[in-house]
Amino acid sequence: MDQGTRGELISRLAEAIGSVTAAHPLRVAIDGPPAAGKTTLADELAVVLRAQGRDVIRATIDDFLFPRAQRYRRGQYSAEGCYFDAHDHASLCRVLLDPLGPGGDRRFRHAVHDRDTDTPSSPPATTATADAVLLFDGVFLLRPELVDRWDLRIFVSVPFEKTIDRAQDRSTALAGSTADPAEIERSWRNRYIPSQQLYFATARPTDHADVIVYNDQLQRPAWEVRPHSSIRRI
Repeated sequence: MDQGTRGELISRLAEAIGSVTAAHPLRVAIDGPPAAGKTTLADELAVVLRAQGRDVIRATIDDFLFPRAQRYRRGQYSAEGCYFDAHDHASLCRVLLDPLGPGGDRRFRHAVHDRDTDTPSSPPATTATADAVLLFDGVFLLRPELVDRWDLRIFVSVPFEKTIDRAQDRSTALAGSTADPAEIERSWRNRYIPSQQLYFATARPTDHADVIVYNDQLQRPAWEVRPHSSIRRI
């Protein structure tokens, strides 16, 4: 286990990405519980990689949701609904992960659903460069349906209780947010945390991660390279 500054972590992750070779764009999963800091980490990593001259594709699981009626058909607080009904993995593979993978034509789309309007989204297809890096953040990315489609797997680990605090802080920071703190806590305790517990019990995501980032202390994170990882020591 290593520990350092935020900048050191991002630099080491960029080195890890640079150490992986592939004959197609590199597909990097940034997995972890809600409010663990996945999106922030991916955005910070994108800045560094772009400064190094890499072509970076940023995408998120939130743009591969099923319509709201399907996501919540088991109920607003259903953990099983969160895990099984929320995300369109078939479309994710068809329009993004497979085109960028072995034998793909590199023509991809980064979204199929607009969460704000709860309507289908169909951005124009784009052709990735052969040495592009896809930084994809989201929950449940190392589940059996997806785990083999990543070339590098990063898991952002934070205690579940801390994710509730961060979700509350994030809501407060959003200008004009009307989110009810009690409702946020209820959603976390009844839907999001139990769905993560289901994920851990059935998919064991940290067993499949190449790098685990312990993001409890945002400015002083720790990280470890898993023994099975093929990337060189970072």
